[in-house]
Amino acid sequence: MNPDKIKEMLVSFKDGAISIDDAMEKLKGLPFEDLGFARIDHHRELRVGFPEVIYCSGKTKDQIFKIISRMKEMGSNILSTRIPDGTAIELMKIYPEARHYPEARLLFIESCPVKMTLKTVTVVTGGTSDIPVAEEAAITAEVFGSPVKRIYDAGVAGLHRLLYNLDEIRQANVVIAVAGMEGALASIVGGLVDKPVIAVPTSVGYGANFGGLSALLSMLNSCASGVSVVNIDNGFGAGYLAALINRL
Repeated sequence: MNPDKIKEMLVSFKDGAISIDDAMEKLKGLPFEDLGFARIDHHRELRVGFPEVIYCSGKTKDQIFKIISRMKEMGSNILSTRIPDGTAIELMKIYPEARHYPEARLLFIESCPVKMTLKTVTVVTGGTSDIPVAEEAAITAEVFGSPVKRIYDAGVAGLHRLLYNLDEIRQANVVIAVAGMEGALASIVGGLVDKPVIAVPTSVGYGANFGGLSALLSMLNSCASGVSVVNIDNGFGAGYLAALINRL
């Protein structure tokens, strides 16, 4: 539940604007609510600063709809990741305020204003094929309150493209480096900036890329200090981590 919503409820109870029975009805879904197939963590935003995120892959359309409905009733902002286009389109008919990002496979429903920071995140990709994962990272960081700059197709095969944007990259508070193939971008960026670099290996590449494993191992073995690594194609994890860093 959104912290402001809880404060509002407590004030209403104190002022006598809400009965004990009504208060108990609202509180019974806290700290989590058991829907039978899922347990929604309504207190997550109170603990970590961001509400629970819905990972849609593997869930039925009905399950996604029910989780979103309950979170919406509790006043949470709702980010759904890896959501099928058809499901997103149907949800936008129910929630006109929903924003769908097909390339990133994200759907965001804003129930309360996002508190923005002035600290920026810059997302850099090795190639154009990395953009879907990069957009998942960028939009996640944005909906959690961080302004984002995008510098795409600036990989090491044409290093001058990266160096051309170096001054802008250095202005960021956090840099997210997204790359497939051999994943060298993260090490290059990590050796040029004095900010945290979050490396995202992608599954982009030919056979010996092994679905992103080569890029993952390259990034884990980076000789540049200050580089952390998330899992293959995990743009969401990178965007979330960047937003957490910006909240410090």
